[in-house]
Amino acid sequence: MPLRPTAAALFTAAVLALGTAAPGAAAASDTVPTLPSAAATAAASGSFQQVTGFGTNPGNLAMYTYTPAGLPSGAPLVVALHGCVQSATDYYRSSGWTKFADQYGFAVVFPQTSSVNNSLSCFSWFDAGKAARGVGEARSVVEMVTKAESLYGSDARRVFVTGLSAGGGMAADLLADYPDVFAGGAIDSGLPAHCAATQAAASGCQNSDQGLTPAQWGDKVRATYPGYTGPWPRVAIWQGTADTVVRPVNATELRDQWTNVQGVGRQPTGTRSLPGGTTQELYADASGKPAVAVFTISGMGHGLAVHPGSGADQCGATGAYFLDTICSGYYTAQFWGLDGGSGPTNPGLPAPTGLTASATAGSIALGWQAVSGAASYQVFRNGGQVGTTTGTTFTDTGLAAGTTYGYTVAAVDGSGTVGARSAAVTATTPGGGAPQCFTASNYDQVLAGRATQSGGLTFALGSGQSMGLWNTFVTHTLKQTGPGFYMLADGQC
Repeated sequence: MPLRPTAAALFTAAVLALGTAAPGAAAASDTVPTLPSAAATAAASGSFQQVTGFGTNPGNLAMYTYTPAGLPSGAPLVVALHGCVQSATDYYRSSGWTKFADQYGFAVVFPQTSSVNNSLSCFSWFDAGKAARGVGEARSVVEMVTKAESLYGSDARRVFVTGLSAGGGMAADLLADYPDVFAGGAIDSGLPAHCAATQAAASGCQNSDQGLTPAQWGDKVRATYPGYTGPWPRVAIWQGTADTVVRPVNATELRDQWTNVQGVGRQPTGTRSLPGGTTQELYADASGKPAVAVFTISGMGHGLAVHPGSGADQCGATGAYFLDTICSGYYTAQFWGLDGGSGPTNPGLPAPTGLTASATAGSIALGWQAVSGAASYQVFRNGGQVGTTTGTTFTDTGLAAGTTYGYTVAAVDGSGTVGARSAAVTATTPGGGAPQCFTASNYDQVLAGRATQSGGLTFALGSGQSMGLWNTFVTHTLKQTGPGFYMLADGQC
């Protein structure tokens, strides 16, 4: 009989995960790379240097900046936060942000934490005493913004923050803490704002669905600056589907959080395919201006998406946590409007209406109203595309008995641009009897064959939903909806 893992051992492994090398990435060094001296380091058309004496520094951070040659007053400012076991130098060299600083004309601040603050040089996104408004590392970063505005004459209305992994978690916290400072943000392989308030809760955020409603996620943002009534930042979310360090569920939770804060729906108002196996989903406000964007990169592990090269949409250098897929900086800069535009427009045709679903044994027939200008339609089951048709009907076959499925449809124009998805409908195939539910510890769910475990974590068989740590102290309910297919059903059975 296998040994039962202890909660303490699995917790330790999970917390250290943010310092574990991403699949396919080079091994990270155990020490923080040497940073440049206070003297400016020459670059192709600008300079990278340390700035000292930038103000109150309760977070014990260092400030580095990159400024293009001849940067005019009134230019935007970008704050770029490195990931664990990285440094400001790493991010300056490999993230690609300096290319667009030169091209579009803005300054970049690279905050630097160290092993003095955290053994893995992670920003403390999970510590309420360091990541809240007016305290700790969050306060130090905002002091850097004020210093940069003074040094470079940056436009205080166009300040943006981005970060990777733990830096992404801190970026999300900063967007919530200081919506009066940041006009937009990008969270790369990161976590929802204020998902955790203690280090003990950090691993749960990294690995598990927290079970919160969009309103509850939004409340975490609104609670950080009570009484704030101004505009909220525009948020881009980047996530790899094969990330085992910060699970993809975090991107879903980030989407739920920021669409709720922005007051927009959770159905995309526009979808398109980008290079590197990337899908972009836009969530527009009532005026049609995208407020949230989700970029999902198929097959990418944990890291920042870069794409080295000299092309307009290429940037960065590969290395530990810098993964060659797509230049995230290029599309993020466009989303923020740093290229001189107003950001992406909501592309594509309107959502089809009148979607209906009718189930028979093993299949579900769909029908909807035609959309003017549509060349074809894409059909999605439970969020994933299952077919394309030029007509307004589609039959999904080979389905399990006694199982409920959800569907949406999107129109595709003649250029191949995918429009907004329809409202969802559900249908249940007949037969199979009532779904069975099983409540047990994660350890016993695995022993019973209803879940699997990998790296000390548990996943529902079939659906692959994350259940958290593999031990006897975490309990979930699983519902069997088909042969060898189980879904989380806590509180539903």
